[in-house]
Amino acid sequence: MILEKVIAAYSEAVFDTDRDKAFEVIHEAIAQGVTPEDIVFKVVIPSMEQMIKAISEDFDANLAQHFMASQIASQVTDEMVAQFQTSPETIGRVVIGTSHGDMHTLGKRIVSGCLRSLMIDVIDLGVNVSAERFVDTALEQDAGIIAISSMMVHTARSEYSCLAVRELLKQRRLEDRIKIIVGGAPYTWDRELYKVVQADAWASDGISAGKVIKDLIMEMHK
Repeated sequence: MILEKVIAAYSEAVFDTDRDKAFEVIHEAIAQGVTPEDIVFKVVIPSMEQMIKAISEDFDANLAQHFMASQIASQVTDEMVAQFQTSPETIGRVVIGTSHGDMHTLGKRIVSGCLRSLMIDVIDLGVNVSAERFVDTALEQDAGIIAISSMMVHTARSEYSCLAVRELLKQRRLEDRIKIIVGGAPYTWDRELYKVVQADAWASDGISAGKVIKDLIMEMHK
């Protein structure tokens, strides 16, 4: 019963993008005996999934709301993970950044927040990331996924973006070790575009990105 009330109160706070209220709910739940593990896996993640469903019909119009919700989820997760009794197992590690020539950050920051709340390690390279930096960092950090965000069609299709990352993976014979996922407005408008730029998959939002990434990692480990 306590957990049901926590879920309802937290979800309401997140939907209203009320960070202070969300943390108040979580701290009260901890004081009443709810474990940090349950906060993450039974409150934060389900709440994010509900949030995505609620705003999916007009995602662009609710972009700011989605961004705030993902940041709250990420911050709550960080605080709770520090209190886990045993070190949590992560799904995998992702190197993320915006494509070469693209300076937009909002979409990437939303996805990063969602991924962290889903227990996925995120290495954020920022904006205007070269293909070499994507691949070199993935190797250095033992990341199995490169996530490339593009907010403009020409940066998504650029020969210096995902196509260049794919070429480097081919040259270095890393295609079985590192997979590419892309996202951003151009891929939402054209759902076959990810094939054109030779990515392994695409995702429309942070929650679906987490699921796609998990599937890619499981596929590589077969």
